[in-house]
Amino acid sequence: MDVKDFDYDLPVELIAQDPIKDRSSSRLLVADRKSGEISHRIFRDISDELNPGDCLVINNTKVIPARLLGVKKTTGAAIEVLLLKRLSDTDWECLVKPGRKAVTGTVIEFGDGLLRGEITDVLEDGNRIIRFSYQGIFEEILDSLGKMPLPPYIKHELKDKDRYQTVYAKYDGSAAAPTAGLHFTPELLDEIRSKGVQIAEVTLHVGLGTFRPVKVETVEDHHMHTEHFIVTPEAADMINNAKAAGGRVIAVGTTSCRTLESAAGDDGIVAPCESDTGIFIYPGYQFKVVDALITNFHLPKSTLMMLVSALAGRDFIMRAYAQAVERRYRFFSFGDAMFIK
Repeated sequence: MDVKDFDYDLPVELIAQDPIKDRSSSRLLVADRKSGEISHRIFRDISDELNPGDCLVINNTKVIPARLLGVKKTTGAAIEVLLLKRLSDTDWECLVKPGRKAVTGTVIEFGDGLLRGEITDVLEDGNRIIRFSYQGIFEEILDSLGKMPLPPYIKHELKDKDRYQTVYAKYDGSAAAPTAGLHFTPELLDEIRSKGVQIAEVTLHVGLGTFRPVKVETVEDHHMHTEHFIVTPEAADMINNAKAAGGRVIAVGTTSCRTLESAAGDDGIVAPCESDTGIFIYPGYQFKVVDALITNFHLPKSTLMMLVSALAGRDFIMRAYAQAVERRYRFFSFGDAMFIK
């Protein structure tokens, strides 16, 4: 399968640079797989699309201010560190820029020495292992020194850190937000619950692999990144019970979708578990548990374009995206949403 099959033309001005004031007032494209119809609504209308007995699955990960700006102790040269995965109390896997001279033994200072890191290993993919030393509580230091790790296509500075968090974010660990969830407000979630829709929470800590371009020409040759996920017994029961009773399982975001499909057996039963997943979903994949998906609009030729094409069909997705471009929808992390049902 050719990666170029998932390309489309996007005017650069449609890439959303800032979140809109009211989360739930973003636009919503509804793509009905059965009828082939495409309709256009406002996101707060999503409750009209949900039925009693459905189960909405949200990802409660929390983005950490993972972007640290520091200097090399020996030269004073500026260096940027992006925290990707916590390995222990002191050690993190990180992306370091510029990386060419960031060799083992390099010491980096942040905040006039409030935080110090030493590169202890250089991995095959170019990421670094950094051991941090500090006085006090790491999370508090990170909160004071770190910046939100916005995607590279967002050029504006984020004025309010909370706008790159979902309203239900709980557990620290992500280097990027599960952006489909950014459209929900507490009031909208209450309205959905009042309709008799269950809301199950899973956790997948989003890594930067989400933004890494597919560099191969053939889809099957792409090596997928791994991310850590957790499905609790409570969430598994809620999802399985809804499915057994004839309700739909609706994933909020590709991260929730990948979590569910990773945790489900061939029989479609979701098992409580904690693990890492490198699941790669592209056309030809048979979904085991996910019936519908709420998602944002994704980068051309990305693995996420492949995932939504696996669910809805490539031709239908391309038609929906063409309408979104024509109607001037806002794209990517701070953009509008799509409901594939």
